[in-house]
Amino acid sequence: MVQVRRQEMTHHPAVTAPNRRRTRLLPKSLRLAFVLVLAAAVFAVMVFWPAGRLDWVAGWLYVGIITGFFIVNVVYLERVNPELIEARMRMGKGTKAWDIVYGFVVGPILISIYLVAGFDAVRFGWSTMSPLFWPIGLMLFAAGMTLFSWSMGVNPFFEKTVRIQTDRGHRVIDTGPYAYIRHPGYLGFFGWCLSAPLMLGSWWAFVPAILSIIGLVIRTLLEDRTLRQELEGYEAYSKRVRYRLFPGVW
Repeated sequence: MVQVRRQEMTHHPAVTAPNRRRTRLLPKSLRLAFVLVLAAAVFAVMVFWPAGRLDWVAGWLYVGIITGFFIVNVVYLERVNPELIEARMRMGKGTKAWDIVYGFVVGPILISIYLVAGFDAVRFGWSTMSPLFWPIGLMLFAAGMTLFSWSMGVNPFFEKTVRIQTDRGHRVIDTGPYAYIRHPGYLGFFGWCLSAPLMLGSWWAFVPAILSIIGLVIRTLLEDRTLRQELEGYEAYSKRVRYRLFPGVW
């Protein structure tokens, strides 16, 4: 009997360990799947509601490309920077008040890119854009999102809001694209903003797209100031890497 008990005690952890790992992973996998489906659904509504019809080929292509990017980005981050996924699924403590205000102001402008595009390109036809601009938009999107994802991959502190992440051991990141400019994620997101009007065929959508970029530039200034004042080592880093967004320019 003693021998049997010892054998059970020896093998029990080995048998249950995989189950425990699956138990821990399952909730995260379900959350990620839910977020991806929700994000795709939200984009579909933003694109097709103002268009007023579902037979819009450019709209479906855009939603499909956006969904594909979300999936690829999550798979990439799971491999190189998995802790960032969890961090970006919540709002960290200590988010700057000005960044909350920024979200309420600039967020609707970003959304209006899709509203204006749908109204313009499909429902009302305010302007006409040649389909030859679509591949240019795709190249802008691909280049911008490659830079955006690369920035997320090397920076574990790439959260949604601006804060000094003392709870996560916040430190200066100067590898990858951060060796060349201080805010590469913003530059990558410019590609997202500028590609949407081209891929959806709307000249008028450039108005909120450009306003969104202006808002991102303002946020870059405010974030850079915060990091200089409050993150140890950032002032020295800013002297080594002189440019915020555009190498050789600014």
